[in-house]
Amino acid sequence: MTPVLPIQYEFSLQHLNTFGIAAKAKAYLRVTSVDMLTQVKSDDFLARLPKLVLGGGSNLLLTRDFAGLVLHMCTSGVEIVGEDAESIHVKAAAGENWHQFVQWTLQQGMAGLENLSLIPGSVGAAPIQNIGAYGVELKDRFFALTAFDFETGGTFVLDHSACHFAYRDSVFKHALRDRSVVLDVTFALPKKWHPDTQYADVANELSARGISAPTPTDVSDAVIAIRTRKLPDPAKIGNAGSFFKNPVVSAAQRDALLATCPQLISYAQPDGKYKLAAGWLIDRCGWKGKSLGAAGVYEKQALVLVNRGGASGQEIAQLAKAIQMDVMSKFGVMLEPEPVFI
Repeated sequence: MTPVLPIQYEFSLQHLNTFGIAAKAKAYLRVTSVDMLTQVKSDDFLARLPKLVLGGGSNLLLTRDFAGLVLHMCTSGVEIVGEDAESIHVKAAAGENWHQFVQWTLQQGMAGLENLSLIPGSVGAAPIQNIGAYGVELKDRFFALTAFDFETGGTFVLDHSACHFAYRDSVFKHALRDRSVVLDVTFALPKKWHPDTQYADVANELSARGISAPTPTDVSDAVIAIRTRKLPDPAKIGNAGSFFKNPVVSAAQRDALLATCPQLISYAQPDGKYKLAAGWLIDRCGWKGKSLGAAGVYEKQALVLVNRGGASGQEIAQLAKAIQMDVMSKFGVMLEPEPVFI
């Protein structure tokens, strides 16, 4: 006999989103197996409900209660599944904590994910957002993933090309949005490793530690130190990390901005465009440390919006909109939020 799904109704999501926003879900399910998703698909009532897949809740802004079913991915498991001439293949379940997974790979002597240390969230959410930090993106280490399809009730596998990775983007934000659930992700970790210290923050941190030939763990420790200094701990002050994507502009627009703002921070991209530092743009508009109600801009990093205590999702959204308008007015650049708005 199929066990009854442990659905909870009118479920508080405040402890499951890193902003600490008080909001409820009409229905909530802690998912620990693909069989549970199959049961949801086959249940007439549950199948009709809107669905929100939740991992670590670190890329989410709840502006209202969710009138549907929250699927909280809590699956676990990590294993080495193969290798080829260039890499070792490691598979992790969607519910695994991302940072803990990165640390596990390092402890096993496998490099490649160290620049992505201390990024909040789960393994399953990582490819959806194509997470990245300090010169490395998930797509650089991605091999394949398995997902559940709510339209067919079956599972499917996507390789690198099928995911359509771009800057903080993937097929899961487009064709597969609201249709699929990532079950596990397999990574290709390089056998021949070279440290990526192209970002000044990382190079400077290693230099300050007197390290000229860093190991993967040295790079991870440096990234952890930098992120700890720059970003607030969600357990102490609600936030979702970097709130805005770094905007990408044409070379002509970057040159025009540079002519009026010689201190503009920009990074050349392979396609000839330039990525601008969103935090710098926000800081220049005077927002660092400012607040609108209980929603504020973090004092140490203008890219981070925070819940100073009791803020609603609407207040955070209103603050974000005000920042967007100021940056557009001053620089002619529209900032795009990273979190998903519900």
